[in-house]
Amino acid sequence: MIAKTLRDYRRVLVGWTIGISAFMALYLGVYGNVKESPDIYGPQAMAKFPGALKDLMGGLEDFTSGAGYLQSVVYQLFVPFLFLACAAIIANRAIAQPEEAGTLELVVTLPVDRRRLVLERFAALVIALVAVAAVTLLVTWGMAEAVGMGVPFDRILAAHLGVLLLGLFFGAVALAVGAATGRRAIATAVTGVWAVLGYAVVTLGRSVDAIAWLKWLSPFHYYAAGQPVVHGLPVGDYLVLAGAAAVLALGAVLAFDRRDVGV
Repeated sequence: MIAKTLRDYRRVLVGWTIGISAFMALYLGVYGNVKESPDIYGPQAMAKFPGALKDLMGGLEDFTSGAGYLQSVVYQLFVPFLFLACAAIIANRAIAQPEEAGTLELVVTLPVDRRRLVLERFAALVIALVAVAAVTLLVTWGMAEAVGMGVPFDRILAAHLGVLLLGLFFGAVALAVGAATGRRAIATAVTGVWAVLGYAVVTLGRSVDAIAWLKWLSPFHYYAAGQPVVHGLPVGDYLVLAGAAAVLALGAVLAFDRRDVGV
């Protein structure tokens, strides 16, 4: 079942892997020009940006250092949301999309336990995201070396592991909502709203005390607060993300096991 599911995902995986890799290559490829322009991208220049904009982009402290560029430009906003979208699309293909298409009813009539079906499709989601992360990690590391960013591989690996876990968390959200409702639109909406609000709380919440406490409910806090490119692997934060994804996967199993799928 896992192998068949991965075969069904192959076009999506290839497309997203190429897309994210191209994004990485493009943004890392211009680092040389950024490094040579400290008057535009250095700490003093970044200090002139409005506070709200700086918060939204994760601080905007220094683009001229390799670690600062990776943390602020690559891993702060764009790459996490690309992985998030990839994970949500794959997760919707597990339950919600085939149920809306009418093909899931045929699957559940087979002698396959419903709980096993959800777990195997979650396992396929994990393997798929790991594959995308592995390829894009190599592209990122290769480009970082080529442009002379001076960031050790273990720091890039730590940041990429965070992207993987963040994508897995939101993939589990989409899977759980899809398993509970059988509706792709609802799963996508819940995932998207949680992602946008979660990012806003963590970034803009730095300047707004009224919402600052909500950061503990945002997966982006556990993804980015430790600044892995600068400080290394934040083990505790990443364990929270992994644990939350596992809980959501269990919720998906229970919800789908108890719901009428129309058979």
